[in-house]
Amino acid sequence: MQLALFPLSAHLLPGGIMPLRIFEPRYLRMIAEAQVREFALCMLDPRQPDALRNMYPIATRVRIIDFDRLPDGLLGIKVQGVDRLRIRDLWQEGDGLRVCDAQPLPPWQGGRLPQDQRNLAQALREVFSDYPEYAALYHEPAWDDACWVAQRWIEVLPIPAEQKQWLMACEDYRPALRLLSNLLVTSH
Repeated sequence: MQLALFPLSAHLLPGGIMPLRIFEPRYLRMIAEAQVREFALCMLDPRQPDALRNMYPIATRVRIIDFDRLPDGLLGIKVQGVDRLRIRDLWQEGDGLRVCDAQPLPPWQGGRLPQDQRNLAQALREVFSDYPEYAALYHEPAWDDACWVAQRWIEVLPIPAEQKQWLMACEDYRPALRLLSNLLVTSH
């Protein structure tokens, strides 16, 4: 699958929603071509010296769910994560837009959040309460879905990008729930 890449300093996972400000010509073109060639969000890797390849290998294909002209005149879009991908090869087009050949990763299957991990959903509710602009992106939070809770935590948790990449590459969300459970226990 061939996709355009939008590199960021943040991760987005399937089901996640993120607002973006688009102003560079290459990314305006990427948005204009989104019906023909989809795009993915990828995380920048500042340790990688090669400017073309300075991104982590796990990315998320997204779809545009809303767009608007912002007060400053820039294009504002909201994207939602669709599925995880592994970047296989990448190259740069004439205007600097990076494009990749990517392999879709199997989707994580949702499941009911176990009773002994309900505190993870409650702690995430507190994050939503502390950041109402973030909470406003999610009209129907899936507090009982272990996969959804794990994915939102991976997006917001202040852990190293390498660790997030490792969690995103896992076959399912269980390693993320284990990590989160351990972190919440040690922080209280």
